[in-house]
Amino acid sequence: MKIALDAMGGDFAPKATVEGAVIAAKEFSSDVQILLIGQEPVLAPLLSSYGSIPNIHIIHADEVIEMGEHPTKALQQKQRSSIATGYYLLKEGKAHAFCGAGNTGAMLVGALFSVKTIEGILRSPIVSHVPQLDGTTSILLDVGANTDCKPEVLHQFASLGKVYAENVLGIKNPRISLMNVGEEEGKGNLQAQATYTLLKNDTLLNFVGNVEGRDVFLGKSDVMVCDGFVGNVILKMAESIYDVAKHQKIQDNFLNQLNYEAIGGSPILGLNGNVVIGHGISSALAIRNMIEIAKKMAESNLHEKIKQSLPPVTSQS
Repeated sequence: MKIALDAMGGDFAPKATVEGAVIAAKEFSSDVQILLIGQEPVLAPLLSSYGSIPNIHIIHADEVIEMGEHPTKALQQKQRSSIATGYYLLKEGKAHAFCGAGNTGAMLVGALFSVKTIEGILRSPIVSHVPQLDGTTSILLDVGANTDCKPEVLHQFASLGKVYAENVLGIKNPRISLMNVGEEEGKGNLQAQATYTLLKNDTLLNFVGNVEGRDVFLGKSDVMVCDGFVGNVILKMAESIYDVAKHQKIQDNFLNQLNYEAIGGSPILGLNGNVVIGHGISSALAIRNMIEIAKKMAESNLHEKIKQSLPPVTSQS
């Protein structure tokens, strides 16, 4: 198995990306190969400082897409960048997953225009892992890629989330819920009410109804569905809870799981390949955890499972 990593992406790259890759490589079995993509003259000395790491290989890429660059223009103008090279390897089957903590827009645009979405996918959502008080892990989707969604799109997010929860998290018959302003069936705006009906009538989903913001960490469902606007607000609020706890010098095992480092990255679902986007300020630990998510997606052959498991699409976005 080969996991490609944009070694030049992130505020603390390439030092943090190389260190994170080394941590992962030492923990994983020797058949998991990590491909560090970036400027070899920069990466080689950093990697050699850790001694011999046989399952890490450098793939040279001349150019770097900086964090502030326009995503589409940068990809067009820098076709030898580490992000463009990563997507080339993924598209050509030379890598089983690609992850990076660089320019988020470029990672998203590259995914949509390089490996592209699976036929029938209306929108590709970003997934966030959400720790639960009972020790389990749920997922929330979308958390930022699609801020405006039709009910049919949210319905498909539920199906995508089900496949992810089953194959990556190992949850059998995951409970699906809809983020809403109340638990009752008639609650919410027109979008939420129409989505509720679609989810309720889908016999392939274990739909358990609406959940509210206060339920996010209480273990009431395994897959929480919302549009990217709502999901991103929830995600950033959760991160702020950790920041407040840290500022107040509160040490708590559950609250520590809200640290972005503990999750590492956010998968994009519905693509013809396995892609994980990391936080721009990713540390070595976050990079290590991002690589692990990519590894789990590749091991489960997630994108192929999505192709096989999605219900027929009845409408277009």
